[in-house]
Parts: sequence; structure tokens; C-alpha cells
Amino acid sequence: MNSNLTLNFSVDKENNKIKVERTFAASLANVWAAWTQPELLDQWWAPRPWQTKTKSMDFKVGGTWLYAMVGPEGEAHWCRADYKSIAPLNNYSALDAFCDENGNITDPSFPRSLWNNTFKEIAAASTTVFIEIKYDTLADLEKIIELGFKEGFTMAMGNLDELFSK
Repeated sequence: MNSNLTLNFSVDKENNKIKVERTFAASLANVWAAWTQPELLDQWWAPRPWQTKTKSMDFKVGGTWLYAMVGPEGEAHWCRADYKSIAPLNNYSALDAFCDENGNITDPSFPRSLWNNTFKEIAAASTTVFIEIKYDTLADLEKIIELGFKEGFTMAMGNLDELFSK
């Protein structure tokens, strides 16, 4: 990771939120594309040695991204993101959930979260993404933290750095 880039990760237990601020050495258009195009998301979203495999993506309000996180032994954990709002090159929000390979939520007790991602170009080739992830309850937030979200998401951010350096 380029030491000139920032990564701030905080947990706000009072409001059931995770906040991540991450700067990338890339233009706003390239960072936006990496977060919104499945062929790019598949290259960085999963922490290694896991991989992301998109089954379908309809990036529009009311659309869904259906993908699997595939482990080194071939095990697949399916996820979906339901897009709630999109302002191109500025921000989007999506409600995420674990599901089956057809997008059906199989365990409604497992925490869902609302992601709000905001993109700001701070220089010609430097863009910051502000990510706020909201959970319904503190127990849901704590469950995700216990599952290693911070470590896994930090690794994925490093994968994105590598993608931009190609």
C-alpha cells in the first residue's frame, strides 16, 4: 500500500455504524468504475485467497448485485446488494445481505447493513471514498466485527490499490 494514502476505520457503537475513509491513487472516474462495474469488482472485492464472482449486476436504483465470495477450497458464500440510491460519480447506497445462489435471503436473522459510499476527487489522480455502513442493532454490528470485517475489508482495499497500479 502506498504510504501516502489514508485509511481510517472507526466503529461508532452508539449509532451502530462502521465508517471507513480510504484514499486511492486514481481518478474519480477510475475509482467509481472499480466500485460499480462487476468485471472490476471481481478483481478486488474479496480478501485473498478468496475471490469474488459476480452472477449478475443491474447497477440502477432498484437493481441488485448478486455475487459469491469463493474460498480457496471452492466454497461459495452468496451475497446481494440492493441499490437504493445512485448519484453517478458522487455516491450510491445499497442494502446488503447474505443469500443463496438465486439471491434469496436464507437466514433473515443474519445482519443486513446499509452502505452509503461517497466519492470525492481530491486531486487529478487521487480520490477518497467515504463509506458508512449502518446496522439495525449493536449486536448486528458486533457480530460483523467478530467475523473479521475490518481485516477482510482492509485487505480488499489493498487489492484495489494493486488494481490501480496495473
